[in-house]
Amino acid sequence: MKVLSQAVFLRAAGRPGDLPPPGAPEIAFAGRSNVGKSSALNALTGRKALARTSKTPGRTQTINFYGLGDAGLLVDLPGYGYARVPQALRAKWGELVGSYVRSRASLVGVVVLVDARHPLTPLDRQLLGWLGEARKLVLLAKADKLSRLAQQQTLRAVGAQLPRDEVMLFSSVTGLGVEACRDLLEGWLAAGRENKRPPVKGI
Repeated sequence: MKVLSQAVFLRAAGRPGDLPPPGAPEIAFAGRSNVGKSSALNALTGRKALARTSKTPGRTQTINFYGLGDAGLLVDLPGYGYARVPQALRAKWGELVGSYVRSRASLVGVVVLVDARHPLTPLDRQLLGWLGEARKLVLLAKADKLSRLAQQQTLRAVGAQLPRDEVMLFSSVTGLGVEACRDLLEGWLAAGRENKRPPVKGI
């Protein structure tokens, strides 16, 4: 059985004090609001409704934890950037996510989703910089919206700008990149269980 297919919802954290104690290795998912994080989680786990999807930016308002048995956890972070919610709530989200990323000893890597049609926007770059030295896999989401030529051109361009991070084309609609992403993330989790640093391209 594939590790990610074991995913089950464990709990939601709406404030730093709600975070579960760190333990098994965790992989977090981050991205701009409405970039497709929930769809990616559903595709990677092979579950149609594990994470709730919505066309409304900012639907995920808590940090949601999904257990993978003894293998680790997947963590869905609130969408980054603009969302149609009050400024006070956005500030609360920023405090919550910042506390998690800065202090989470069991975090082994972050999957950052960007829109393949408009990659590395100022908000994307701000998020990548904010994540600092965390291990990162950048998924060029919604790649099915591009031609094959444009996909390869975008992959090369983004990879050249992020030489220390893994970059993949990804589509939750067609399945492009889903299996390769699963394999990489399972490797990260395995390394985390052995107290090793997950491998990253170029390092």
